[in-house]
Amino acid sequence: MLFSHDTELTLRAVCALINSDRVDGEQLADQGALDSYLDTHGWTGRRDHDDAELEAVHKLRHRLGRIWAAADDEVRAVGQVNALLSDTRAAPWLTRHPEMPEWHLHLASIHDPLAQRMGAEMAMALADVVRVGELRRLKICAAPDCEAVLIDLSRNRSRMFCDTGNCGNRQHVAAYRER
Repeated sequence: MLFSHDTELTLRAVCALINSDRVDGEQLADQGALDSYLDTHGWTGRRDHDDAELEAVHKLRHRLGRIWAAADDEVRAVGQVNALLSDTRAAPWLTRHPEMPEWHLHLASIHDPLAQRMGAEMAMALADVVRVGELRRLKICAAPDCEAVLIDLSRNRSRMFCDTGNCGNRQHVAAYRER
């Protein structure tokens, strides 16, 4: 395992958030969809259930997408991760919960706004990627008709396709037919 369990979970949540408007249109159009995303990825704490909260999550999604786009420029990516850590006022502490009994980091109070808590956790996960020199694991799907992001957690960094639209299978079938 390259990253800690909670870092991998957060990196997967980042990908799902970014991809929520890149594949099949807007998937976080209302509070119900946001609640479903948050429940799927285990986000706890305060939820305001208002338009301002949804808009803040959409802005965070866009900001995280820019970090993925900058992954091939380490200085630019680090600058963006540092800015996100600073803007969210990340303050780490160790904790555990009945549903996740392993020790893990939280970086914002459960009383802070949702987008701030999410941004702090996601920025720290991305900081872990930077610290181990693995920014090249942040990828955009190699399928010509897909712009989804992915985190390549394979041993040899060989993953090329997202898992949002069956892109890998479609590309392999097309290559087979071409041969």
